[in-house]
Amino acid sequence: FAAPGKERSVSTNQRWLVRLRHLGVFLALLGAPLPAGAQSGSGKVPRVGLLGVTSAAGYARQVEAMRQGFRNLGYVEGQNILIEYRWADGRYDRLPTLAAELIRLQPDVLLTSGPGTRVLKEATTRIPIVMAAGGDAVADGLVASLARPGGNITGSTFFGPELSAKRLEILKDAVPGLASVAVLLNPGNKNYGRDLEMVKRTATALKVEIFEAPARLPTEFEAAFALILRRQADGLVLLTDSMLVANMRRLGELSATKRLPGAGSDEYAEGGGLLAYGVDFPALWRRAPYFVDKILKGGQPATIPVEQPTKFILTFNLKTARAMGLPVQQSVLLRADHVIE
Repeated sequence: FAAPGKERSVSTNQRWLVRLRHLGVFLALLGAPLPAGAQSGSGKVPRVGLLGVTSAAGYARQVEAMRQGFRNLGYVEGQNILIEYRWADGRYDRLPTLAAELIRLQPDVLLTSGPGTRVLKEATTRIPIVMAAGGDAVADGLVASLARPGGNITGSTFFGPELSAKRLEILKDAVPGLASVAVLLNPGNKNYGRDLEMVKRTATALKVEIFEAPARLPTEFEAAFALILRRQADGLVLLTDSMLVANMRRLGELSATKRLPGAGSDEYAEGGGLLAYGVDFPALWRRAPYFVDKILKGGQPATIPVEQPTKFILTFNLKTARAMGLPVQQSVLLRADHVIE
């Protein structure tokens, strides 16, 4: 038989356990948040299927930003959230097959960007889809409206056509004598038409002649630049496209090497391009886990508003301007958020 003191100790422990259980119920009733990844006590670890349009290396900054976004919400990849990756390596024709692979895994949420959103929309109406970055979700027919998406898609979108046109406008300000401009685009992206049309309208207003320089993959960049130089273009404008975004630094290097003043986005100016204007793509990917978290906690994509970035960044490479012998336009320099010297 146990000693009387031992019996009292066991009884005390049992009472504390009962009190703790009651406390847990009380907190739950008050709406106390569950730990990240908890699924109503089921113990299930949520799974996200990521459809990458380019490559893991090309989108390394975006992926790290996404992971940081998850960490900020209490999720740790491989512990309380699982992410299945599929990368198309810039071959957009592979996206439907990769989307089907992910859907067969039955993830809780699908995450993608650019043309990957339309592919997933056509592949499933049941699994929630988060677009980390999309050109113009309403105009592209991906969502009914920003306030009420109405389907299984939510996330972040930006006005791609307007951004492309704005690049031409700023390039003209930076190089006033601009007369002929090449537009680098990816014919594999079915949505490039509206961007190109907006650039054409702006070119007409600015009295600038433009022509298309296509490149479906990075292996076609050299041929595209050869065409641009053969046509004796004064400048270059890059349309917003996932494959091009993943290679902006390299495109900036090529522009600097060919002494071709250009306007791109993201890392283009850091690579040596004259200027970059656009959204902060890593910031959009850092925000994507917010939508995933909302859905995992019971939110419906149809009623989770689509967000738009409010800040557009202009980077001017003063070092490149000097190397190309371009007179520095103070109006552009003063507008720049970042100046590379």
